[in-house]
Amino acid sequence: MEMTQAHDAMERRVSATGYDLGPLSAAETDRLAEKLTPEERRILLDHGTERPFCGALLDSKERGVYACRLCGLPLFRSGDKFNSGTGWPSFFQPFDPAHVREIEDRSYGMVRTETRCVRCDSHLGHVFPDGPPPTGLRYCMNSAALEFYPDGTEPKPDA
Repeated sequence: MEMTQAHDAMERRVSATGYDLGPLSAAETDRLAEKLTPEERRILLDHGTERPFCGALLDSKERGVYACRLCGLPLFRSGDKFNSGTGWPSFFQPFDPAHVREIEDRSYGMVRTETRCVRCDSHLGHVFPDGPPPTGLRYCMNSAALEFYPDGTEPKPDA
């Protein structure tokens, strides 16, 4: 048991903003996935995409933080959200760059950059180089991949 705990501690990383970056074990991921709806599972775990202009968070203008729906890791701040006109919530930068992993995606005959939660490896959406200043990036996210926490509340990453 002590060897396992020591190994787990070595595996854990902490971001500059103070959050545990995991990675989660398969058992932890399965436990957290039990709370997801079928649509959330399709998007987060099976790398799906919700239809444009249908996501519950698209038009939200409330102040707060958007976290991973599966593990609760903070991903984006409302102050970094903008209306891209694409039909998905869009942000020009992440809460902490270490919280979002980027992977080349060559599906559907395109070359894109997929974004995943670094802690639980859930699919979030894609990032494109056509966003506003100051970054020039557009993180195009699925509402079903995010959970919103209004100012005054704090995401509590599950483990």
